[in-house]
Amino acid sequence: MPTALITGITGQDGHYLSKLLLARGYAVVGVSRQAQRLATADGLTLRNLDVADTKALEELFGNFAFDEIYNLAGPSFGPASWEQPLESVQTMGVAVVAMLELVRRSGRPIHFFQASSSELFGRAAESPQRESTPFRPVTPYGFAKLMAHAAVGAYRQRHGLFACCGILFNHESPLRGETFVTRKITRALARIKLGLQDTVFLGNLNAKRDWGHAKDYVEMQWLMLQQKTAEDFVIATGEQHSVRDFVNAAAREVGFKVTWKGKGVKEKGYADGKCIVAVDPRYFRPTEVETLLGDASKARKKLGWSPKIRFAELVSEMMREDLRAAERDELVKKHGFATYDRHE
Repeated sequence: MPTALITGITGQDGHYLSKLLLARGYAVVGVSRQAQRLATADGLTLRNLDVADTKALEELFGNFAFDEIYNLAGPSFGPASWEQPLESVQTMGVAVVAMLELVRRSGRPIHFFQASSSELFGRAAESPQRESTPFRPVTPYGFAKLMAHAAVGAYRQRHGLFACCGILFNHESPLRGETFVTRKITRALARIKLGLQDTVFLGNLNAKRDWGHAKDYVEMQWLMLQQKTAEDFVIATGEQHSVRDFVNAAAREVGFKVTWKGKGVKEKGYADGKCIVAVDPRYFRPTEVETLLGDASKARKKLGWSPKIRFAELVSEMMREDLRAAERDELVKKHGFATYDRHE
């Protein structure tokens, strides 16, 4: 039975990846600063651990013989990294060097996956972005990820480690954090549908992203570690949609038809007589990345991977689950109880 370590197991990727590995017969060790929040399962061992704590990492490596490591740890919301830039660099940059060094010293043929990010490209020099596109990060999150990405390549070349990076473009699910614009939209529209609120405030509606599903992307992470040679890959859908497109797709799922009025910060979207979108200048960012689009042709050619869940299906699932959650909230508000729990 192979043993895998997943750092950052409380995130959406950690959730889907742990299920995939357990289903394939792995023993999984999951670590996070809040691992106690998760329910245990057969084959799953949980540990509360901060990956920036080198001594705790050394102890972990002493207690388990890992075959695969998936490093997903660290805050995943790029703009927020400006609030704690040093912590971002420590958690997502320095900690990765510490893990690579532990892998090297272990003497075991451990396969190491590093979750890189499309934030590496920043205001990209070309579109679509591929493995050879120059990196131009514009946030502490981005340049911390760049440090880790470079470290993986250096350890692979210098020490012959099986270490690789997946350059993950935006990927979503019903488990996405509510600070992300996708969950903010689906959660708000569900609540608007049930009369629990009437407005959602957003920033740049014209920002464009390549949105995929976390289930597809963790499958690609696993595939990368099953190869004979470690290589870096872009993980993306190759399709691009704006924030406005996402709002329209989500609105259709709850029976709203959006009519857009005004321009710029005055712009508002109306549906069924209700104001459901208002542009708020507080959500515009000085380092806003206007457009990201991934080219995953290398993954398609070498690994036979392509995403199964398309944009419309992704939005539909997120909208459906947030509608269920809003209905539960309404029951709690009215009666103090709920008839079902949130899907996981």
